[in-house]
Amino acid sequence: MKHIVKIMTLLMAISALWIGLLQTSILPRSYTWLLPVYFVVSLGCYGLLMVGVGLMQFPTCPQEALLLQQDVVEAKEYLKQRGVDVGSS
Repeated sequence: MKHIVKIMTLLMAISALWIGLLQTSILPRSYTWLLPVYFVVSLGCYGLLMVGVGLMQFPTCPQEALLLQQDVVEAKEYLKQRGVDVGSS
């Protein structure tokens, strides 16, 4: 519940800032109407950046890879015993 309150507070603050900019003449009105679009595009770019950084820092797990390979070998042997063709290697 606390997370939704933070999100709603942030959205209300951004909306208040946007409405304030619409009411004043600090920025030209044509630019002010595009601010939500810029915000959404910026949020998308930030999301893509975070996914890219997460993929670059993805940890390697050699122990888990060995366990997975052992599970694959066991599964192939089990299927061969049951008469299923699992291919070569």
